Formats: sequence, structure tokens, C-alpha cells
Amino acid sequence: MMFLDIILIFFGLLILILGVLIGVAFLTLLERKVLGYIQIRKGPNKVGFMGILQPFFDAIKLFTKEQTYPSFFNYLSYYFSPVISFILSLMIWMMIPYYFNMISFNLGVLFFLCCTSMGVYTVMIAGWSSNSNYALLGGLRSVAQTISYEVSLALILMSSIIMIMDFNMLMFNYYQDLVWFFFFMFPLSLCWFSSSLAETNRTPFDFAEGESELVSGFNIEYSSGGFAMIFLAEYSSILFMSLLFVLLYLGGFTLDFFFYLKLKLISFLFIWVRGTLPRYRYDKLMYLAWKIYLPLSLNFLMFYMGLMIFL
Repeated sequence: MMFLDIILIFFGLLILILGVLIGVAFLTLLERKVLGYIQIRKGPNKVGFMGILQPFFDAIKLFTKEQTYPSFFNYLSYYFSPVISFILSLMIWMMIPYYFNMISFNLGVLFFLCCTSMGVYTVMIAGWSSNSNYALLGGLRSVAQTISYEVSLALILMSSIIMIMDFNMLMFNYYQDLVWFFFFMFPLSLCWFSSSLAETNRTPFDFAEGESELVSGFNIEYSSGGFAMIFLAEYSSILFMSLLFVLLYLGGFTLDFFFYLKLKLISFLFIWVRGTLPRYRYDKLMYLAWKIYLPLSLNFLMFYMGLMIFL
């Protein structure tokens, strides 16, 4: 590969990361606005025109605050777990099937599964290294939840892969040219959406930060920059999961206005669910994963395998 190509790829990735960070900033603003209107209030509307600069001021405030540390904590793992979490959430964006100037992944689906599996460790280490019982309990609950729902995510993903017989994300675009997979796999797409909610620790599955019983969960000891990193990682993964839903079920990666509209709609659904549903009970969450989603996704997997054999 030529040196110029490497420089172009580097700048392309830099622009992508900047775009993701700005997207995350405005996603937080959208969430605060939507939740405000759901609760019949305005949301942020003072800073800039209609509160449009609010996320940037929040970022400045968080990163310039003094960092506080617990007395008996494990310094290196406490300090670096939010950073690694944030890096992992940005790394996943490399698997998007760009048509130009980017790394093209033939095994993009496997890369996604590897990165999401690694994200579990950062939460666990963040909870453990804080040396707080509440943080540790929140970390353990989050790990159990994320691992449980990764199983169903992987099996649902396998059904889609069997339909296209390829690990490359670009192929989803070709195979959904005439009809979306959303209509072929309607129950599976709904399972994928709710598993995405559980995977990104969102309401009604936000047990890692259950305020009523865990006092904010695994990130209780984090302040200023560390908390901002955890926050950015979570919202970046929400945005990515929305994009993946559009990619898998709503017509693939097309880079037109309609594509971005679909992406916005799915991101809005994440927020709408948060404003509408109360938190689940923890044992019911586990029951849902192992007794409902796992058999359902396995049955659909067998069905699609049989379908591909007879076609």
C-alpha cells in the first residue's frame, strides 16, 4: 500500500471519529429535548439558539472539573477502563461498509462481536477497581446482563448471515434491494432491538445504573473526565446499534437522506422507550434472555437454515 493511501485512510478515520463525536453530542441534546417534551417541559433551551450549544458546554464543564479519586482504589485499572471503553466504542465504527477510502472488512460481523465482547471487561474492571460495594455490584450485574444478551444478539445475527451467506456488511445492501429483511424477519428484528437496548444498558434494562437500589451503579466513583468517557462510550454504542439495525433490517447502507432519516428514527425509538417504560426486575430480564429470546432465535436460525437448503 502506498504511503499516500495510508495518510488518506488515517484522515478518513479522523473525520469519522469527529463525526461520531458530534453525532453523540447532538444525540444527547435530542434525548434531553424529547424526554423534556414527554414530561411536558422544555428541556435545555438557554445556551445558544434553542439550546443547540448545550452538549458542547456540558463537555467543557465535565472535562475541566477536578478529578476526584477514592482512597483505596486500583489506580491504573480505575483510570484506564473508561478510556479503553471509549476507544472500543469508536473502533466498532471502522466496520461500517464505506464505498471509499476506508478499511473494507470482509469479516465485519465478527469484528463487531469481538468489540462488543471486549466492552464487558471495561465495565467489570471499572466497577471492581473503584473499591466500592455498590460499584462492584453494578459492574457484576452489568456483566451478567451483557453476556446473556450477547448470546441472543449473536444468534439473531447468524440468521441474517445465513440469508446472505457472507460476513461482509456491504452484502446486506445488495440483498435488500427489492425487499427489506425487516419484513422477512419481523419477530427477530424486534428481538434484536430489545437486545440492543439491553446491550447498551438502556431503559428498561439499565440495571448497571439502577439508581433506586445501586446509587448509579458501576460509575458511582467516577467524576469529570472519567464519567464523560463512560457517557460518550454509551451514547456512541447507541448510535452504532441504531445504524446496525438500519443496516441489517431496513435496507442496508445507502448514504442518502432516507438512510439518515431511518437512523434518526431508530435513535429516537431508544429515547422514546426510555421516556415510556419503567425499569424491569432483574430476574425477569434474565428470564427474558434465556427462556424467551434464546429459544426463539434458535428456532428461527433452524428455520432459515432449512429455507436456504431447500432454495
